[in-house]
Amino acid sequence: MERRDVPNSAFDYYSLNREAFLEGLKNFLRIPSVSTLPEHKSDVRRAAEFVAGELRAMGMATVELIEGKAGEHPLVYGEWLEAPGKPTVLIYGHYDVQPPDPLDEWKTPPFEPAVRGENIYARGAVDDKGQTYLLLKAVEGYLKGEGRLPVNVKFLIEGEEEVGGGNIDDYVTHHAERLKADVALVCDTEMFARDLPTLTTGLRGLVYTEVQARGAAQDLHSGLYGGAAPNPFQALAEIIAALKGPDGKIRIPGFYKRVKAPDREELAAWERLPFKEKEFLKKEVGAAALSGEKRFSVLERIWARPTFEVHGFRGGFTGEGAKTVIPAVATAKISMRLVPEMDPREVLRQFTAAVKKATPKGIRTTVRAISISSPTLVSTENAYVHAAREALERVFRKKTVYMRSGGSIPIVGLFGRHLRAPCVLMGFGLPDDRLHSPNEKFHLPNFYRGIEAVGHYFEILGTMTAGSAVHAHAKHGE
Repeated sequence: MERRDVPNSAFDYYSLNREAFLEGLKNFLRIPSVSTLPEHKSDVRRAAEFVAGELRAMGMATVELIEGKAGEHPLVYGEWLEAPGKPTVLIYGHYDVQPPDPLDEWKTPPFEPAVRGENIYARGAVDDKGQTYLLLKAVEGYLKGEGRLPVNVKFLIEGEEEVGGGNIDDYVTHHAERLKADVALVCDTEMFARDLPTLTTGLRGLVYTEVQARGAAQDLHSGLYGGAAPNPFQALAEIIAALKGPDGKIRIPGFYKRVKAPDREELAAWERLPFKEKEFLKKEVGAAALSGEKRFSVLERIWARPTFEVHGFRGGFTGEGAKTVIPAVATAKISMRLVPEMDPREVLRQFTAAVKKATPKGIRTTVRAISISSPTLVSTENAYVHAAREALERVFRKKTVYMRSGGSIPIVGLFGRHLRAPCVLMGFGLPDDRLHSPNEKFHLPNFYRGIEAVGHYFEILGTMTAGSAVHAHAKHGE
């Protein structure tokens, strides 16, 4: 981690406490806070209490757990508002993680963090415990090292990001005044390449659905009824093939009508990025060939084009051996990623109508929406984005690049709608960190540099007055 020429006690604190930060991160990662599995409900709460304890220990003025409806996981809220006249930063992260399966592919147990080389391996290492923890430590450096922050800070850390975030949706919708801020800071994205400081300016939206196909009143013997009885699995296959062609084009009527293409300047910037399609195929995808719309570049396809993907099928017989059954019910999980200007509710209506139209005779289908979020795009001319760029360049000593992400972070759209605050996506993951996969990792140099970069971001914002950036970026038509 680079040290500044002029000593600063917050930055000295960062340098002197690296080992303590790493041990704290390990303790956080040991908690199996898998939000989608009911058997881990107590672990998820334990992770929330861990975050709340960290906030209290660092000296946040207010810290509380915010309970949701029955079955929902708590939010962790904290605030320090003792910098009058300075910008307020709303810091977001999540403490829940994905299931670790398949377990036999992990080199070390997923909830026993292991350092190998310059990486720490564990479920949640980079998505998003490691990046949430570096935000905590960046704030701690000022409160412990200097006794105060150069800006006002509010934390909102959730435990349902991996399952759709019901609690946080309700809270942001109904408590916008309490969460009011000049800018929201999120560290849940990645850098384009190692040692290349990166800001993400766009995220795809998401419509995640479950499609159920029902045929006969009960499972049937395939020998006695095969050839006459409708098969829900066959029906789902026909529906999926009708809605997306082998050329990668989505055949849902009206699906592309609102798709907004990137401008020439943005496309030109992407062409200058150090991207090699063959390396992407070999090191990140690991398949025999890439798929999708051939007339678009790979970066366009994963950042700026909508998608239609099938995630899983359920139903029938899947055990060892044979059971010749025609299932009465089969289910497919299908999602669509959306790009700027697309309306997720409109897309859901279009998808539902297309599924109904493509349903074969003898089959009844229903569509259930599991998760919905809007696409987002932030201007690179935004003053808070400029400040983040400068902060990254102080640490990495390289020019910051801009990229979009093919993924979705629902909270970003939620903040935009209800808080009217720009969202700065300052991520420190790497493309090969294997988030959601076995052997997830976080590059430790990025963990430490991330703490310092966020510290610099606070320092730069501390030279501004609350609301001044609004006027600065309003000049650019935002």
